[in-house]
Amino acid sequence: MILCAGEALIDLIPDEAGRPKPFVGGAVLNTALALGRLDQEVALLTGISSDCYGQLIDKTLAESHVSTALAVRSDRPTTLAVVTLQDGQAVYEFRDEATALRSLERDDLPAPPADAQALFFGGISLCNPPVADALAAYAADHAPSHLTMLDPNLRPGFAADAEGYVTRLKSMLALADIVKLSDEDLALLYPDATPEAGIDAMLEIGPRLVLLTLGAEGARAVHRNGLRVAVPGHRVQVADTVGAGDTFNAGVLARAAQLGLLDKAGLDDWTEGQITALLSLGTAASAITVSRDGANPPWTEDLQGLLT
Repeated sequence: MILCAGEALIDLIPDEAGRPKPFVGGAVLNTALALGRLDQEVALLTGISSDCYGQLIDKTLAESHVSTALAVRSDRPTTLAVVTLQDGQAVYEFRDEATALRSLERDDLPAPPADAQALFFGGISLCNPPVADALAAYAADHAPSHLTMLDPNLRPGFAADAEGYVTRLKSMLALADIVKLSDEDLALLYPDATPEAGIDAMLEIGPRLVLLTLGAEGARAVHRNGLRVAVPGHRVQVADTVGAGDTFNAGVLARAAQLGLLDKAGLDDWTEGQITALLSLGTAASAITVSRDGANPPWTEDLQGLLT
């Protein structure tokens, strides 16, 4: 089982008339949703409100076979992400003060269930306390015994304390086995470095595998054991990019589960073929997501014809 820990929220995305339309979202929720649709056993550890948006989140997760048994329930409002599209790229304004997510404390978070093999962290839930500190402490407690993936999905403008945000992320990057970055994330982290040098610098922090997504150009992976793997992207008509990277994360984890690789001890022995398979499912799944409005990841049957 894969446990995703982080945000569940509502994306308010403009329709053709410019009116905001609610879509269930959040980077971590999107990854969990995509894992459920890819036939993986997955649970989401998050804060869920009793308001109408929280009820929509519950319904959507249940429809995609994501367990919310570990979710923390409250009457606080749901976090909102107001989205504008600029040349097809999503730009976000987050509203999360005193929400069901933002207010979570470390003592609110239940331990991973006994059958949890992997942990996933990321997104805006790592930006601001108390939830950000709670998740960092949770990772420190449980990453040593679980294969752990982190997608920082950098939002420096959203962090109230930029220095604290960077310090928190560095501590979590050091704990993670797998780190996924977009090319934009890598440029923010290492603005004066080439992509190759930036990836090498990331490996020195602690991760054993760094994944780099390149949009339509596909994805790359660099393993600390020296393996360097790349796969091409898929040409699709882009509706928007909401949820693309999150779906990629799910594809990687789903393929790892299918191959029996959700084993922290065995990661050093991953082969070029195995890593290629992980990237291939990640890029295929994300290609379908960008062809749809909002974060609408594919089901397993939607991938027919995109994978060899």
